[in-house]
Amino acid sequence: MFTQWATPPPRVLPANPTLEQVIQAVHQNNAQIQSYVTQSASLSGPGWPTLHASIAFQRPLFFRLRAGMGLTGAEMDLGSNDQLFWYWVRRDQPPAVYFCRHEQLAASRARQVLPVDPYWLIEALGIAEFDPALPHQGPYPAPGGRLDIRTIRETPDGPATKITRVDAATARVMEQYVYDAQGRLLASSVAEGYRRDPLSGLYMPSAVRISCPPAQFSMRLDLGNVEINRAGSVSAELWSMPSYPGAPPVDLCGGGGSPQAAPLPGR
Repeated sequence: MFTQWATPPPRVLPANPTLEQVIQAVHQNNAQIQSYVTQSASLSGPGWPTLHASIAFQRPLFFRLRAGMGLTGAEMDLGSNDQLFWYWVRRDQPPAVYFCRHEQLAASRARQVLPVDPYWLIEALGIAEFDPALPHQGPYPAPGGRLDIRTIRETPDGPATKITRVDAATARVMEQYVYDAQGRLLASSVAEGYRRDPLSGLYMPSAVRISCPPAQFSMRLDLGNVEINRAGSVSAELWSMPSYPGAPPVDLCGGGGSPQAAPLPGR
């Protein structure tokens, strides 16, 4: 179980850190998070009620977020394994389990129709890191005693810019923003606080607000009691793409293959 800190966490950054010092301090916490699981999360958004949610993650790409209500059952299922990602929303019309293989996503336009980018969602929930293969700039002073690191990533639509905003003392990732080549906001996440896992000593957000303006989608996730690096009891079946009655699989990336064309974990 997480505990809210009674006193502020110790300062880990000097007064005027270099880019290398900020990256190292962020990775000192986030890179150690190999897995996490919570059964007591909740999800809410404009126009729909608060849903109970469970979340599980295991490096590198295994992720599952399921949300629903006691009376109506499952409402949302977002997931990823080492081969593909998927999402299903009960109220989508027409109903479908949408999926795309990871190697096809980068060259496709599928992100334009996704309510939440799967990679973005994984980073937004507390494990953002700085890819050494990408160019990073900063740190730049930001409001509220924070620092901005800018990262440029090439996409099919031109260079996208990610701004990672960290606390200037603790190096906790507090805000993340992604802009397209024209400077339009594609996605944002804002952490509403952090909790410390007493067993691992690592920190994760207590709640995160996520927004994807192009998809007109926003939600707030309260992570509840998260267990870090203790996901050994998670069944491999959790990482398999699900099926739902009346919701056929639909390939977002146009690969034309079945999601079961290659064996999935647990199958």
